[in-house]
Amino acid sequence: MPAKVHPTAIVEGNVTLGNGTSVWDSVHIRHSTDIGEDCIIGEKSYVAYGVKIGDRVKINAFVYICNAVTIEDGVMISASTTFTNDRFPRATTPDLKQLRGSDPDEHTLPTLVKRGATIGASCTIGNDLTIGQFAMVGMGALVTKSVPDFHLAMGQPARSTGCVCRCGQLLDRFPAEWQSYSADLTCSSCDREYKVVNGLVSEVNPG
Repeated sequence: MPAKVHPTAIVEGNVTLGNGTSVWDSVHIRHSTDIGEDCIIGEKSYVAYGVKIGDRVKINAFVYICNAVTIEDGVMISASTTFTNDRFPRATTPDLKQLRGSDPDEHTLPTLVKRGATIGASCTIGNDLTIGQFAMVGMGALVTKSVPDFHLAMGQPARSTGCVCRCGQLLDRFPAEWQSYSADLTCSSCDREYKVVNGLVSEVNPG
């Protein structure tokens, strides 16, 4: 089934939209962006040029995705989330006489959201970091450092407070120093098994 684009959406040239993808009202997708199959781009969201989005990604309303962001398959990005890509932003040159250009430069730093991850509503995502596979970022979080696979990260700034299953259920809470935590865990909802060694979570039987 071909992609569906609302009449009020703006889709610039050289944009790839996969089969089954829906682009809702007042969305703006800049040029040279690739969006995979069966995605939802929620109303009034903005996707900058050169962004890469995988298959079956859900982007809710009022999301801002800037240049240098890559989103893998099966990610959920909840409403009003904002990505950033400049560690040292300024509007002008130091003498205040000329606007700085908006093209990527040495200060434009990437962000990778790995497959299956969830970002809660109203989060701010920093740059030069990775959100791990099937990780979950709690609503309103300020993410300034990478989030490991399967971790639950919350707060401002966000820190790892526990780990979650592929299905989204909480597996366990972490102690304050999660790097020293080790355990064998089974999801109470779907019976998937996990091993945690020094805070790093892996599936016993991935697939």
